[in-house]
Amino acid sequence: MKRLGVNIDHIATLRNARGEVHPSPLKAAKLAMKYGADSITIHLREDRRHIKDLDLKKIKKIKAIPINLEIAANNEMLRIALRNKPNFVCIVPENRKEITTEGGLNIKKNNKIISTVIKKLNKNKIRTSLFINPNLKDIKLAKKIGSRCIEIHTGIISNKIKNKQSYVKDLENIKKCAKLGKLLGLEVHAGHGIDYKTAKILSRIKEIEEFNIGHFIIGESIFDGFKHTIKKFKRIIKS
Repeated sequence: MKRLGVNIDHIATLRNARGEVHPSPLKAAKLAMKYGADSITIHLREDRRHIKDLDLKKIKKIKAIPINLEIAANNEMLRIALRNKPNFVCIVPENRKEITTEGGLNIKKNNKIISTVIKKLNKNKIRTSLFINPNLKDIKLAKKIGSRCIEIHTGIISNKIKNKQSYVKDLENIKKCAKLGKLLGLEVHAGHGIDYKTAKILSRIKEIEEFNIGHFIIGESIFDGFKHTIKKFKRIIKS
């Protein structure tokens, strides 16, 4: 059965806008799980622009909440991951000037540090994933350096679907990537820019086992409610 990971970063963004304690990422994590999420994704950025170290610690204390921690591949973030021991870690590219993650990892260029981080996380029995562009070469590299999963960056196809542009080639490419990942023994995930329509289209790819969705869920919740939005996504990815 396909899983839904709910990214709560922008609950923290809203909280930080006032420099106060409300709304609480911890409360959001608890409610997301209550409403049907299978895991909670949080991205601890180097500049701490939304999720803070204390948020990770508080959520980690709730054993019933599986945490998917997104981090950059560097020694500081590796130490934090090993200290807190989240259930899962997804390594993502990071640029302080970007508003959101703008693409997948350049595994070839950063092979040494990514390999080191993956090896140490695997040794500590933390499920590893690499956030990559839909590229066959990167999938092979992900397998080679020992990642357990891949998360395919779906930003381009999501934007094309929203803008009513042709996405046939993009979809076929993602299908090929998902099939290769599965063939190599990797668990295949998808994330970035996904809304209801994109989720419906991508959920038809049987090899994709998990969707990680955040910005749209938090935004749509303003109008339709957190519970309704999460449950609707669960229905879509199951259908």
